[in-house]
Amino acid sequence: MTTTPTTPVVSEAPGRASRRARGSAAGRVRRRLTGSAAGLAALVIAVLWTVPTAGLLVSSFRPAEQIHTTGWWTFLASPEVTLDNYRDVLFGGGGDGQLITYFVNSLVITLPSTVFVLGVGALAAYALAWIDFRGRDWLFLGIFALQIVPLQMSLVPLLRFFSQGVSVGGTQILPAWELTGAMAFTNVWVAHTIFGLPLGIFLLHNFVSQLPKSLFEAARVDGAGHGHIFTRIVLPLIAPALVSLGIFQFLWVWNDLLVALIFTGGDGFTAPLTVRLAEMAGTRGEDWHRLTAGAFVSMVVPLLVFFLLQRYFVRGLLAGSVKG
Repeated sequence: MTTTPTTPVVSEAPGRASRRARGSAAGRVRRRLTGSAAGLAALVIAVLWTVPTAGLLVSSFRPAEQIHTTGWWTFLASPEVTLDNYRDVLFGGGGDGQLITYFVNSLVITLPSTVFVLGVGALAAYALAWIDFRGRDWLFLGIFALQIVPLQMSLVPLLRFFSQGVSVGGTQILPAWELTGAMAFTNVWVAHTIFGLPLGIFLLHNFVSQLPKSLFEAARVDGAGHGHIFTRIVLPLIAPALVSLGIFQFLWVWNDLLVALIFTGGDGFTAPLTVRLAEMAGTRGEDWHRLTAGAFVSMVVPLLVFFLLQRYFVRGLLAGSVKG
């Protein structure tokens, strides 16, 4: 009796099969996102997003009477350009504009608020990542949980802290912040710093914690302390993450209206550009031809910041997102 040899069947390992399935699924998604249909969809979205902005730009250069009577697309048939809208909003007297003063106020508010978040956030991220102390993990968890708290819940307590101080049982523990003149910006600096730190510490911690441990060990062998390690090793390596966080914080503070209106009181001496833009439309929106020019004045600085630093933006967003 003869027997027929059989070829053994080798089954594929489950882990390898699952990785191959995930790889094929990722490949299908990648092909769909890079196909002609995806490109066409992206083009349509870009056009729909850009057309209103282009119409706003055209309207900002049109005379007021044309803005009130015809649509911005009629500019293509009978173009007429004027700089009166920009002259009114930047240097106009009374209630017309004077945006140049509020523009400077926005810079005075935004730059320190961004620098404070970057500086304090980087120091806290380094401490939470590489300094071992009791309760470190719970502290980081608490900072992460602060991102869930709505900003509006802390506005009234923080405002009372600035205006009334802290008192317990009729005893004044901390006095009120009675700040005048240029020091009145301190309230809004502290508020923006407090609201920006939870996200800033979380983002920077994810990046700092993945730096190679061998760098810190070698530095300690050479006698470097925490200050030297932070300034000479950590800061240069986390520069992309700092720039990305700086862009986020700068744009958020520059475009903020609620926090600035509450903590500056709408005073022309300390109020930022967004407060004045909200007032320019008039009680019934009859002055919106000036609002078109004012909107583009407020967009100049954020656009410059983003385009000058955009090469760091994506790298900073992806920093710390994956291991290895």
